[in-house]
Amino acid sequence: MKNNYSDNFFEVGSKFGFLPKNHPLIKLPERYLGLQKLLDKMPVNLEDGSKGYLAIPNKIKVEVEELTNYFDIVKNETDIMVIQALYRGYCFLASAYTLELSYQQFVKTKKYGKARQFLPIQIAQPFVKVAEKLDVYPWLDYHYAYSLGNYKFIDESKGFHWSNLDQCVKFSGTSDESGFIMNHVDINQHSPKLVGSVLQALKAISNNNNEDLNKNLKQNFHSMELVNDRRKDMWVASRWKHYNDFRIFIMGIKGNDEIFDDGLIYEGVWDEPKKFRGQTGAQDNIIPMEDIFTGVINFYPDNQLTKYLLDLRTYRPKCIQNFFIDLKNTIDSLSGGSIFHYLKKEKNSIGMCYLLAIVEEIYKFRNGHWQFVQKYIMANTKYAKATGGTPIISWIPNQIKSVLNFIEIILNEIHSMNRNFNLEQNKIYTESTNTLQHKVKLLEKQLNIVSDSNYNPGKVFELNKKFKLEDINIEKK
Repeated sequence: MKNNYSDNFFEVGSKFGFLPKNHPLIKLPERYLGLQKLLDKMPVNLEDGSKGYLAIPNKIKVEVEELTNYFDIVKNETDIMVIQALYRGYCFLASAYTLELSYQQFVKTKKYGKARQFLPIQIAQPFVKVAEKLDVYPWLDYHYAYSLGNYKFIDESKGFHWSNLDQCVKFSGTSDESGFIMNHVDINQHSPKLVGSVLQALKAISNNNNEDLNKNLKQNFHSMELVNDRRKDMWVASRWKHYNDFRIFIMGIKGNDEIFDDGLIYEGVWDEPKKFRGQTGAQDNIIPMEDIFTGVINFYPDNQLTKYLLDLRTYRPKCIQNFFIDLKNTIDSLSGGSIFHYLKKEKNSIGMCYLLAIVEEIYKFRNGHWQFVQKYIMANTKYAKATGGTPIISWIPNQIKSVLNFIEIILNEIHSMNRNFNLEQNKIYTESTNTLQHKVKLLEKQLNIVSDSNYNPGKVFELNKKFKLEDINIEKK
């Protein structure tokens, strides 16, 4: 692995993890005052209790017509913090401008309407230019725009808890929107220890130091426990019944033909319509890193859903993409091509147990995410596409199956090993052994229900409690 995975905004490593090196700019510099004022007045609900531009049909279109084209000064920007803040601003504005029509239709009918399919030059030109400077797609993304580059502290001394964070730029302006995306930032406060444990584990393998390897596998496991603990707070941070108040604005163009038809014209940039995937939590880095590190990635099925997953890897900063590539190459170079095979060769049952524990945490994350989908999306709308343009019903189960297949293989290997486990290790091994079939049967029954186009989402969700695998008791949420 290299020592430097940085673009000066992000720097992947044990110091910052996947969070920015510096806190994002809250506001744009004075020279972009017109754009900043538009962003401030854009949300459906403003902080003073009044309604913003997105609450009024076509108001955003009228305001954008008066917006200055900042292309000539944008193209000369060199400060990464300003470039990121500009990209964030134009991402929000492009989504607000195009999807306002869809939102207004949803307010009337509870169904998503058609978006505007033409992005005017005063948005398109500077937007594409800052996207080029960051080497990313010109559409709302997770890293620089909606999530990791969009937080501000209410009280910086109180840290990264979602309740102490707010968005710099907003769509709905509700606490549910802020809680939803700030929970993702909250989760990433644990990414420095996760990244650090991965790098140190690989170093331990290169030094053939099993004691150090086991220590870092244990660290990774306990960090993932904290990640899952924070993730579960989503049920409180953002009420599932209110997800549709802002969901339409994070929809992508690619995969959502019902909304964008043939794509989006960027005036003054491209003559042909373009299609880009939407902002999605699937663009976060924690689980993809853990998949590569543990070897879950080796169990991905060769199908269209996996192709979607790998396509989303390109919707990340280049420094993070390079980190993933190098991580995969480093793992592939190990004896047997995986941590699992290395531990097997070394007859390291304790390391194998902590590998199992990490993969179990990956399952909990994905199964919890699947439960989010059941409540936040399936219970709220029949629209079959996720914001990233992927199919809702089959997308996460595709990855859950991979995890369950790997858990079974790890358990079978541990069964055959000499086990001198302490209480923690024995608990990990016993609980995984006792619950594997429950997890397999839960997913099978859920997929059987959703195979009927007239399925009842409530029935899908109820099964989680029946199999004692519910993420959290949300009956009163």
